[in-house]
Amino acid sequence: MDLHFGDSRPTDEERAAVDTLLGPPVSAWDAGPGSDGSGRSEKDLRWARGGHAARERRDLLLPGLHAVNDRVGWISEGALAYLCRRLMVPPAEAYGVATFYSMFSLRPRPTTVVHACTDLACAARGADRVCAGLEAAGVSFERSPCLGLCERAPAALVVRAGESPVTAVVAPAAAGAVAEAARAPADAGPEPVAADAVPQAGQDGLVLLRRVGAVDPYSLDDYRAHGGYTALRRAFALGPAAVIREVTESGLVGRGGAAFPTGRKWQATASQPDGPHYLVCNADESEPGTFKDRVVMEGDPYAVVEAMTVAGYAVGAHRGYLYLRGEYPRALGLLENALTQARARGLLGDDVLGQGYAFDIEIRRGAGAYICGEETALFNSIEGYRGEPRSKPPFPVEKGLFGKPTAANNVETLVNVLPVLTRGAEAFAAAETKLFCVSGSVSRPGVYELPFGATLGDLLELAGKPERMRAVLLGGAAGGFVRPDEMDIPLTFEGTRAAGTTLGSGVVLVLDDRVELPRILLRIAEFFRDESCGQCVPCRVGTVRQEEALRRIADRTGAAAVDDIALLREVGRAMRDASICGLGQTAWNAVESAIDRLGAYA
Repeated sequence: MDLHFGDSRPTDEERAAVDTLLGPPVSAWDAGPGSDGSGRSEKDLRWARGGHAARERRDLLLPGLHAVNDRVGWISEGALAYLCRRLMVPPAEAYGVATFYSMFSLRPRPTTVVHACTDLACAARGADRVCAGLEAAGVSFERSPCLGLCERAPAALVVRAGESPVTAVVAPAAAGAVAEAARAPADAGPEPVAADAVPQAGQDGLVLLRRVGAVDPYSLDDYRAHGGYTALRRAFALGPAAVIREVTESGLVGRGGAAFPTGRKWQATASQPDGPHYLVCNADESEPGTFKDRVVMEGDPYAVVEAMTVAGYAVGAHRGYLYLRGEYPRALGLLENALTQARARGLLGDDVLGQGYAFDIEIRRGAGAYICGEETALFNSIEGYRGEPRSKPPFPVEKGLFGKPTAANNVETLVNVLPVLTRGAEAFAAAETKLFCVSGSVSRPGVYELPFGATLGDLLELAGKPERMRAVLLGGAAGGFVRPDEMDIPLTFEGTRAAGTTLGSGVVLVLDDRVELPRILLRIAEFFRDESCGQCVPCRVGTVRQEEALRRIADRTGAAAVDDIALLREVGRAMRDASICGLGQTAWNAVESAIDRLGAYA
C-alpha cells in the first residue's frame, strides 16, 4: 500500500471536526506534531512500523467524512488528506469512497443544502412544481432521490452545516416554505409526530405498530410500562438455542423483500466456529416509496434496541451495528437517545440485565447510496470502502462484516422477533402481520399493518383509493405494476409471486389517471442509472441504455416504439441474468410490467 499525501492542509475547522471524532493525533505519522517531516522520533517510527493498528481504524472513514461534511458542508482536498493521514488510508481510495455518496460534495458549496425529493411518490404529488418554484426564487437546491417521507409528499430536507448541524424537514413542501426553511432551518416548525404517519394508530389488533403514538419515544420508562423488555427477559430465560428454535418455528421470514427464513439465518450464524460474530440492523431503507422503518424507529425506537439485543444474544454477537439512512435525522436523534438510556439502565453494556451477557450497539450513518441497502454493500460501507456488493458465496453468515459471521436483518424483521417471544411461535404464526407503505394518489397515505393474506383491495379501501386509478406499483422501483382490476391479489410473498409481481419491502404506490406513465418509467430508469454502483458491466451499461431508450419513446406509441421496446427487452434480460446484485437484476422489472401489464407505449 502506497500513501501519497499532497500538500493541501485542512483548515482549523476541518481539523477540529476530525479530531473530535478520532481524538488528537498521537504521532507525527498521523499528522501530529512534526508531521512536516522534522522531528520524527523513534516512537513515531515504531508507530509507522506498527501500521496495522492505525489501518484497523479504517471503518471510521465514513464517520470521518460525515464529521467534516457536517461541520463545513463539503469535503476539501486538505480535509480528505488529513483524514487519510489519521486513518492511514490511501487518498485515492478515500476519494473513491467520498465520491460514492450523494450527500457528500468534494466541491465548495453553501453551508445550507436543500435536498428536494423528485422520486416517484413526490413526482406524483407535484415535486416538479416545488423545484420550479425554488428555481424561480433563486434558491439553490439539489434534486434528491427518495427521502423516505412519501406519506407527506412532496418533501424537502434542509441541512445546515456547523459545529451543531441543523436540519429541517418540509413536507408537504411548497416552494415558499422550503425557501424559508433554507433561510432559517432552526426556525422551521416541528415535524408531525410519527403516529401521524399511521392512519390506524390506536386501533385494536395492531402488533408491530401498537406502541406508535401510545408511548413517548424518548422515555424508556414509558416503553417498559407498555411491555418493553418482556421479550428480552424471556430470551434470557430460554437461552440462545431455544430463542432460535422459537423464531424458526414461528416461520418468520425477512421483510426486506428476499423473504429468507430468519431462524435459519440466525442458526447458520450462531453455528460458525469463527468469531467474533456480528449483528447488523439494516435501517437503510432506500427503495423509493419505503418509509415504514423510519416510522417504527421514530415512534418506537426502544423496540429496535431491544430486538437487536435479542438477536445479538441468539447469534452470539457482542456488538451490533445499526446502519441508518443519512436522510433520517429525527430517527438518528431518537435512536441515540434510546441507546444512551439503555446503557444507563443496564440494558446494554457489559452485563445486560445482570445476565452476564455483553452487548452494545453502534449507529453508522449512510450518506445517500441506494445500493447500501444490499447487505454486503452495507458491510463494505461500514468497513470504510465503497458500498459495492460482494460476490456470494461466501455468504454473510460465514464471512460478513469484517470477514466474520454476521446476521443482517432489517428493522421490520427484527421488531417482529419481539411478539414471537412474548406471544410464542404458534400464536405469532397464527396472526402474522406485515407493514405496507401506501403513498401516491390515495386519501390517507401512511404505514398500514395488515394480516398476511389481506388483499390489495382491502389495503386500498383503508387508504382511500382514487376514483380513476391508473395503476399500482408494488414493491417500489424494483417491483412491478398491477392494474386496477387486480385488487384481489393477496398481499403475501407467495401470492404476489403467483400473480407475476412482488411484495418487495411493502411499497404500494397508487397512481391515478392524471399521472403520465412514461414520465414515471423514465424517473425509475434515471433512478437505477444514478444508483448503479458501476461495478458490473450489465448493470452499469444496461441502466444507461434503458434510460436512453425510454427517453426516445417518451412521446411515442405503437410501431414508432417497437424497435426500442425490443431493445429494452434484450437489455433487461442481460441485466437480470448477469448483474452481480439485486439492483441490476430488478432494474427492468417495473418497466417490463408497465409494457406487458399496462400496455404502455401500445
